[in-house]
Amino acid sequence: MTGTPERIKVLIADDQPLVRRGLALILAPHPAFEVVAEADNGQQAVDLAHRHRPHVVVMDIRMPVLDGVQATERLTRELPACRVLALSTFDMDEYVVAALRAGASGFLPKDVSPEELSAAVRTVHTGEAAVAPRLLTRLISTYVTAPRLPPAPVPLPASSLGELTPREIEVWHLLATGLDNAEIASAMGISVSTVKNYITSIFAKLSVRDRAQAVIAAYESGLVEARPANAAG
Repeated sequence: MTGTPERIKVLIADDQPLVRRGLALILAPHPAFEVVAEADNGQQAVDLAHRHRPHVVVMDIRMPVLDGVQATERLTRELPACRVLALSTFDMDEYVVAALRAGASGFLPKDVSPEELSAAVRTVHTGEAAVAPRLLTRLISTYVTAPRLPPAPVPLPASSLGELTPREIEVWHLLATGLDNAEIASAMGISVSTVKNYITSIFAKLSVRDRAQAVIAAYESGLVEARPANAAG
């Protein structure tokens, strides 16, 4: 006989009360989730996360006192088991990339559907990145070199690049161009499970937590070059 699965503890941080309550009302009634706290600024989010130890923090990017990027950086450093799901008013937002660099495991626009919110919380809880691969690539190629981004680079020692095998570099390149695991497997003529094994090894060698940071690292290392903003695609 198996016990009841542990509910996913969620903290919601947003400076707009209506947005905060709306997100809580979506998640709280669901048997898979437990909304443990709500915060109206980044500092409060960090403090409440230390107190309640949520599995996932749904974090607005632009908040007073401490913004969502800074709060994300602190949470991923101080509570590494806690996953952050960033919220933004717009799909294309340079501060979303800053949050991903700081350790967020995904992002959602604020007009997200209840089903998409629930699925994204589940996804980041498992350690995966909750962002469509091609949208992630488009975001990062647009903003990763923008000088206005707050400086929060993904640590990438040169020695770690030398540890990657040629096949791992090929997988990393395909991942960074926006292909999902099935598309990488098809392009390389290998199984999806083999792709997953390669990706696990790549993450470990690059010291990145997830797909989002791996894509950022690919642009920052020069493996993939950002296209001009007016390029087609």
